Amino acid sequence: MNWTPSSWRDFPIKQQPSYEDQEALKRVEAELGSYPPLIFAGEARTLKAKLAKVGRGEAFLLQGGDCAESFADFNTPNIKNFFKLMLQMNMVMMYATGKPVVKVGRIAGQFAKPRSSDFEEIDGVKLPSYRGDIINGIEFTKEARVPNPHNMIRAYNQAAATQNLLRAFSRGGFADLNKVHQWNLEFIKDHALGQKYTELSKKIDRSVKFMEACGLSSDQVPQLHQTTMFTSHEALLLNYEEALTRKDTEEDNKFYDCSAHMLWIGDRTRGLTEAHIEYFRGIANPIGCKVGPTMGEDELIELIDALNPENEEGRLNLIVRMGAGKIEEYFPKLLKRVRDEGKHVVWSCDPMHGNVEKSSTGYKTRDFANILSEVEQFFAIHKRLGTVAGGIHLEMTGNDVTECTGSESCAITAEDLASRYHTQCDPRLNANQALELAFMIGNMIKD
Repeated sequence: MNWTPSSWRDFPIKQQPSYEDQEALKRVEAELGSYPPLIFAGEARTLKAKLAKVGRGEAFLLQGGDCAESFADFNTPNIKNFFKLMLQMNMVMMYATGKPVVKVGRIAGQFAKPRSSDFEEIDGVKLPSYRGDIINGIEFTKEARVPNPHNMIRAYNQAAATQNLLRAFSRGGFADLNKVHQWNLEFIKDHALGQKYTELSKKIDRSVKFMEACGLSSDQVPQLHQTTMFTSHEALLLNYEEALTRKDTEEDNKFYDCSAHMLWIGDRTRGLTEAHIEYFRGIANPIGCKVGPTMGEDELIELIDALNPENEEGRLNLIVRMGAGKIEEYFPKLLKRVRDEGKHVVWSCDPMHGNVEKSSTGYKTRDFANILSEVEQFFAIHKRLGTVAGGIHLEMTGNDVTECTGSESCAITAEDLASRYHTQCDPRLNANQALELAFMIGNMIKD
């Protein structure tokens, strides 16, 4: 392949910080390179096998989490609430469709954010843009906005602790189906949506009791007692990704990015002759790439051939992010071309990034109606063309925030946004809105 973990450095690159102290950067990269991996190659291969089933329509992909993780909001309750929400959404979709749900969090590494401008200006003061806590600080000061390579060490440590807690929740009994009622979040349990989930919980309880009566208890069947939560993030900061790249000398002798199970390329950094494509083509993880309205048919086929030359099932997830007003115009021709070329890909819908708008009160937001509309159109287009709508990709939180407007479960208005607008960057669905969408998606898949 004429590829090494560092060959990306010979290619043009976008959305990268300019570090003032290059010697400090080299020391941090070397230190990270000596650290243990955050995931193991075998786990990445397991996810790839599960995503192959998603691509064939035998399972469904639920991928979601924070817009951008932060150092300040790192605590157990936030991680626990996110985990509960993923379990709830998993149950809703799985019960509605009878299909397994592959759970992939935007967590334990989602620290870097691409920006539309290199600078931002407030009251006449112009400073470098905030690019995520792994790079610089969100505070609007000259000192905070200087890229700091040591932030990569802090990001690694937080990711390691987050991974540890997720594994404990997944394997330590918290995910036991006998505790399905306990997954209901405190601030939604008395709400109509929480009651709807409670009714579903009762049905699952009856099913579990029936299986126990047949001699199949959670003590004997691991699938009833445990779950698996994979991790993912946009691999934007390639210095960090290269430092955590390892060769699996025990099995296939391939390189894996051991910072997460799955990595993806953003719509702004998917240039075919640029550094991110070069790095991604050499790692053996399952990978994703955002597909926006500027993507051309020939360009998409070239991208697929570059990232998945062996046409391997489960290897490549194409994450469609067009916007509710553009998906019908741009997506069908891309989908038809990929179908006709016989390419094995997983198609998932990101209804968040194409639907950003500015509210009348000045806050950046997303309207639930537009999010739902893009999802509905995504499923309808796949149904029309006889292809598989494989998954959903959401920016969401298990907390009770007010960042996206609308939805029946919590009719947030533009005036409500200021009350609990906590995001580091882009607006997220709160737990009510995400669970409401899960019920709707479950019905779409069933239909």
